[in-house]
Amino acid sequence: MAGQPVPVAAPRLRRPRAALDGEEERCEICTAPIPDDHRHVVDLDRHSLLCACRGCHLLFAPDGAGGRRFRAVPDRYEEVAPPSLAEIPVGVVFFYVSSPLGRVVALYPGPAGATESLLPLDAQAGFDMLTPDVEAVLVGAGSAYVVPIDACYELVGLLRRPDADIGDVLDSFFGRVKAKAR
Repeated sequence: MAGQPVPVAAPRLRRPRAALDGEEERCEICTAPIPDDHRHVVDLDRHSLLCACRGCHLLFAPDGAGGRRFRAVPDRYEEVAPPSLAEIPVGVVFFYVSSPLGRVVALYPGPAGATESLLPLDAQAGFDMLTPDVEAVLVGAGSAYVVPIDACYELVGLLRRPDADIGDVLDSFFGRVKAKAR
């Protein structure tokens, strides 16, 4: 039905099998051991997030060797003015610039996962402060923040937990985001 949100295959924070089996977690690029608080790299071809060691993360940072397929997720948290988009009908949404699609994508996080808005967004210019594919504007709790894209998918994961109290999850998550914002 036109104008209805549809579930999309959201990037997943994948855990290497070793981590699931209780063994040491490893970088999904070079297989080096990584700590629990590791960084991520976006794989644009597969539309996914990869767990990365410090070296691999730096390799794909804007000033690293880089490449077109992989991009390091930065750690910027910054409060910004909320976008004025009347056509977004929910309380929590995140926007990112998709370079493969050539447009801004709006996703609603919730217990069913990340659902893409199919409403027309004439808002490309409003998101020019974002690094495409790796940063997002997260809107909720009366505020808006530039955050790493993996933070948005962390929120999706928290909301999908069967025992999640959505109000408590959102309060706690936005409290942490606000504390990290410059």
